[in-house]
Order: sequence, then structure tokens, then C-alpha cells
Amino acid sequence: MFTAAAESLLRQAREIQAEELKKFCSRVCQLLQEEDLGPDALDALRRLFLIVSATKYNRRLEKTCVDLLQTTLCSPSCPEPLQLLCAAVLREMSPSDSLSLSWEHVQNTWQLGLLASVLLAQGDQKLVRSVGQRVLKVLESRQPEGPSLRHLLPVMSKVASLAPDTLHEDQTNTLNKRLVDWLRYASIQQGVAHSSGGFFSMPRARQPGPVTEVDGAVATDFFTVLSTGQHFTEDQWLNVQAFSMLRTWLLHSGPGGPGTPDADDKSELEGSTLSVLSAASTASHLLPPQERLREKAFEYCQRLIEQSNRRALRKADSDLQKACLVEAVLVLDVLCRQDPSFLYRTLSCLRALHARLCGDPACVRALLPIARFFLTHGEATAVGAEAIYQHLFTRLPSEHFHSPMLAFEFIQFCRDSLPLFGRNLGILRMSFPNLFKFLAWNSPPLTSEFVALLPALLDAGTAVETLHLLLDLPCLTAALDLHLRSSQAASERPLWDVSLRTPGCLEALRDPQFQGLFQHLLRAKASGTPERLAPLHQLLQPLASCARVAQCAEAVPTLLQAFFSAVTQFADGALASQLALLLLERSDSLYQVPGYEARVHRVLSAQFLALCKLHPSLVVERAKELLEFVGSAGGLRGSGRVLTSVVWAIGEYLSVSWDRRCTVEQINKFFEALEALLFEVTQLRPSVTLPKCPPQIITALMTTLTKLASRSQDLIPRVSLFLSKMRTLAQSTAASSVHSEEDAGAICTRATELLNLLKMPSVAQFVLTPSGEVSEPRYHRDANTALPLALRTVSRLVEREAGLLPG
Repeated sequence: MFTAAAESLLRQAREIQAEELKKFCSRVCQLLQEEDLGPDALDALRRLFLIVSATKYNRRLEKTCVDLLQTTLCSPSCPEPLQLLCAAVLREMSPSDSLSLSWEHVQNTWQLGLLASVLLAQGDQKLVRSVGQRVLKVLESRQPEGPSLRHLLPVMSKVASLAPDTLHEDQTNTLNKRLVDWLRYASIQQGVAHSSGGFFSMPRARQPGPVTEVDGAVATDFFTVLSTGQHFTEDQWLNVQAFSMLRTWLLHSGPGGPGTPDADDKSELEGSTLSVLSAASTASHLLPPQERLREKAFEYCQRLIEQSNRRALRKADSDLQKACLVEAVLVLDVLCRQDPSFLYRTLSCLRALHARLCGDPACVRALLPIARFFLTHGEATAVGAEAIYQHLFTRLPSEHFHSPMLAFEFIQFCRDSLPLFGRNLGILRMSFPNLFKFLAWNSPPLTSEFVALLPALLDAGTAVETLHLLLDLPCLTAALDLHLRSSQAASERPLWDVSLRTPGCLEALRDPQFQGLFQHLLRAKASGTPERLAPLHQLLQPLASCARVAQCAEAVPTLLQAFFSAVTQFADGALASQLALLLLERSDSLYQVPGYEARVHRVLSAQFLALCKLHPSLVVERAKELLEFVGSAGGLRGSGRVLTSVVWAIGEYLSVSWDRRCTVEQINKFFEALEALLFEVTQLRPSVTLPKCPPQIITALMTTLTKLASRSQDLIPRVSLFLSKMRTLAQSTAASSVHSEEDAGAICTRATELLNLLKMPSVAQFVLTPSGEVSEPRYHRDANTALPLALRTVSRLVEREAGLLPG
């Protein structure tokens, strides 16, 4: 979250124009050419970096400016902060054709690391290999008093990930040996403080003491990144850097990497006792460099797990413990994938770690890589693994849904682990109510992640319940908000807390009458029996104006579209029919967040038509429910989009050509219901209970009535009379108080077209109920009524020959 001042600076950086940037570059050039590069040059470079990094497209700098940045970066006398900023600006400009960096005479490893970072940012594989070879030569040097190597290890890690085939087998082995030394044999004595050389400096400084653990105890084992001290030696810094690049390097040099023995050579030993005994009995120093690195990496990770159990004296060390624990488990996962002999030594360690972390709320993020480990290694970890998954999906989302970092990492874990779930996919699917808590509380950053995850959560058994929960997602956000508020005392809540003004919400949370509904909404697993939550909608209405609830409501339409895109891939007729009815039921039973209903109706209306198109027979099968929906006043709620879609679907699919079970009696029943509805909505005095009817509903009703009459021709005189009245009504002056001139004109035009069409019943049936061969494809389709172009063509023909026709 940026401060107001930072936001202002970013806005200025984004809005700066090319001419202003050119002038500013001239100013930077003047400052960089001065002999004394002081604070003004530093400030100018900071501003230049902000300008080139604040936008997602590349800024063009003057060649003179780029050349001076390179010269300053390569200057041995330039202060380090200025070199750092020059490198940062040049990286942001990458890839660039105007770079001409040379490092032939650069000896300073700090400077070499900065140059390498700029060259790697170019993305040129040839440059990447060149950088890798140059850095490796420096790393191979063994001069104890030579330049510091710690600035080059991050570069080597980047090279390994960008171009794994850069190094030859002997080079890989050399670096493996150096990593072993740095990881396992760093000094356990603290570094010496650099003397300032002043008058009061002590000629006989006290000898440095041993490094300590995070709890203050003297370290009795080898140095790791969790060892603490006042000052550190060079090899201790290299230890930290080596661990930070260890996982990337293992992945590079493991199976599939250069210089690696064929992994199939060990496949027969996987999971066997022989493999374990063989690894345990082999002397570490006799192993090949790669195997020895793995062994030392395993020891290092086990030591980190032991150190993470200590109570840190400082918060910074506590945070570092958690980060190192996650990384240690990830490294162990890589080791076990590359060499199964580590697997059985790791399992007992991770099971004990999991049991410990389950009782520590501060370490919940470390549970994700542990679960990933058990998923990755499948059958070998089957014993006890299901309990780990159950805990992960049951307790974590319920207790930590309000942690944004955990929410993102949890959903990422679910997405990345989908290929690994296998028979455990059912646990993931049944836990979707818990996963939706993360979504409800953190909807803006998680919406795109859930759109990608949603298809994996859906099957025929959970689709209906998932749709209910999606529609109730803003209500779930309000319930979670209330749940958090209830855990605080009134004196601890801020004065602007809604629950202080409406204490009824908090009281209802504990009311036995509503507890069942709250428990259902906050359930951890799929129940299979959706509950009607309308009472909660009313109860939680005071929270509907909360910003978090409003943000969640904005995400629901996108999630609904993703849901239907996935569910239509496997939905059969029964499920499609069930979902279509659910859309109608829920269209007037939504949590009332401002603007939410209109946005959801827009999606529901389109998806109802999609379901009908997928399974046209559901109109006949659900005739009773559709009649009830048409007859209810709720259909006119909002913009009437859902009602328009239902009316259109009736006119399109209530036909023998779509379903042989369609009868004349059904057609007549629908005709009477729609005729009564059209008469009701065209009254010229809208009231509170009967809102103004959109013209789209009127034209859809007229068209559907005409379609039904063409299929039961006894109804033609009746609908013709009604259409004549509609045309007269639309042309009257009284209509101007309800509809605009354009809307009234559209109603009048549609009524005239349909009347002319009905003058030729056989043509009307052909146009309004075409056969399958004619209707697919329809090259001309009206978005509201789906009438083919033939309707207008016939209308013009009828008007031209009106004198020859009766009426």
C-alpha cells in the first residue's frame, strides 16, 4: 500500500512526456560529467529510475545518457550507490541495442555482479553463456585473501536458470565442491569488527566469540543462515548465499541437467531398504561431487528444521525461521525427487515437523510445502498423508482466511498441485466452501486465480452447491466480517465499525434461531443440501455497504461466467435442467449490495439461454416451473433481463420440432400466461409493486405470443387483436409518459411486422418455427428476439401487396 506522497511521485513519473524526459536526461548527463558525483547526481538517478520503471512500456533515453550511465557503472572510482542505480536503470531499459559494456579489466566483484545483472537482463543466450563462464572463473579461484565472491553467487544462480547447459561437467563438479565447502564448513566463530583507525581504537581487540543460535545459545553445530552474531566472516556470507541458490542449482545439476548420471540407473532401488542402507553406509567423502552436495544439502536442511524449533529472541529472526523452514522443505522435496534414498530419512522428519507446526498458528505457511511434498511422492507417503490433507483443507482456510499472503499461496498451491492430487482430488472438491472463504475475503487479487482453479473443483455432484455459494459470495464476506468482529471486545473495535451501530448483527450470530444458517454458510465442506439464506440476507444487510463486500460483489459475474464455461462441458440434461431452475429461483433471492443484482442478472439471463440451447427439451420438462416464474411479479425485478430470456426461450423451444412431448395444451397454457403478463405490464400507470416495464420485455412477449399462435393457429385471431391494440397503444400520446419516442417506435414497428406476418399463417410458421436445416446456421439473428431476416423481408412483401390481402 503506497502513501499519498508515493502515489503522487508515481503518477508524475508515469505522466512525464518525451520532451520533459529529454530535458531531464540532459540534466542527468551534466551531473554525471562532474568530477565530484555528489547528492544531486544520486537524487537525479533515483528519479530517472522511477521514471523508467513506473510504466510497463520501455522509455527511450538519449544515447548520450545511456553511454554516460555505462561509463559511470564501469568507473572504478564511482561510489557504490551510484553504480547500483546506473545498473538498475540499464536493466529497466533492457533489451537495448545501445549497450557496449566491457568487463575485461573489471576486478571488483561487486562491480562485476552489477555488470553481469545488466547483461543477463538482455535475454541473449550467447551473453548468458559468456557471463556464466566469466563468473565461474572467478568462483573457481581459491585465494583466501582474494576478492569477495558473495556478489557473484546470485549471478551464477540466474545463469543456471536461464541457460542450464552453460557449464560443462567438470565445471559443474568444481562448483559442487565449492558449494559443499561453503554450506558445511563455514567458520563457527564470529567475524572481526572493522576498526575505524581512530584515536580510541584498541590495538588489542578481544577475540571474536562463537556464533549463537536464534535463542541466544552458543552454536554447537555447523554454521547456517539461522546462526546469529555481531559480525560475519566472508565464508559465512558465502554460506548464506549458497543456501539461497541451492534449490535452483540442484534443479540445474539434477536429473536432466548436464553431467548427471541417468536417473534410471537407480530406479530399481527406489523405495527399497537396500537403497537406504547403501546411502547410509557410504562415506560422504567418497561420493561423487554431485552426490556429496546432495548429502550436505540434506544435512543443512535437517539442521535448519532443528533450528526452527528454537524460540527466537527477535522478531526478525522469527520471520527468518519461517522463511528458511519453507525453503528447507522445498529443497528436501527436490533431493527426494532426484535421489529416492533420501525419502525414508525425510518422511519421519517431516511428519514430526507437521505435527509441531499444526499447533503453531505463526507457521501455517510452512504447511503448504509439506503437503506438496506428500503429494509429490505419492504412494511412498500414503501412510498418514490423508490426515495432512484433511487438516490443510479443513482448518487453515477457516482459521486464516484473513491472511492475504496465505490466501494467495494456498490457491497457488492448489493450482500447481492439480496434476498431483490423483485419488485425493475428491478432498479438494469437497473443500470448496472453505476455499471460497479465501476468495470472499481477498476477491480482487484472487479472482483470476479462482477462474483458473474453478474447473477442477466442479463435477456433477458439487455444481449446484457451488453455484449457490457463488451467488451468496458477498453474503459470505459479510458473515466472515461479522465472525471476525465477534471475536473482539466492543472497546477494541473502532468507532466507525458498523457492528457498533447495529449490534443486532452480532447478537444474531449467537442466536440459536440463526446459528444453523450461519454454520451452513461458514461450513468447511460441501454438505450436498443447499440452504435458503434469505433470512441472513436481511440480517446482514447493514454490512452490505462495506468496501470488502462491494469488492467481492464485483468479482461474482466473472466467476459465474467461469463456472458456466466449465459446467457446460460435462452437464447432462438433468443437471442443466436443475441449474436452469436454480437461476430462476435465485434471480430474486440475492444479497442486496448496490449494483450487484443488475450485474448478476446480466450473466444469469445469458447463461439461462445457453443452458436452453444446450438442452432445448428442458423448456417442456420444466413447463410448470416456467409458468410459475412467468406468473410471478418477481420476474420484473431489476432490468427484466432474466424474464426476457425466459420469454425468449419459451417462444424458441416450446415446439414439437424441439421436443415431441410438447402438446397443444401446453402451448395454450403458456399463451394465456404470457398474454396476461403482457396486458399487465403495458398498463400506463406504473406503481411501486409494478415498476415500469422495459420495451425489450414487451417486444419479446409480443414475438413469443406470435410464435405460439403460429404453432396453434386457433390463437391467431386472438394475438392479431392484441397486436393491433399494442400498435395503437404505442402510437397514442399517453404512451409518451411511459416510453421514450424511440422505445414506442420499436414497439409499434415490431407489432406491425408481426401483424403482417400473421396474415399468411403458413409463412408465419415457416419464419417463426423454422426446421433445423433452416435455423442452423442463422446468418441474421436479432439479439433480443432471434427472428431471422425473413421476418422483415416478408413484412415488406406483405406491405407492398397490402391491397390484394384481406384485412
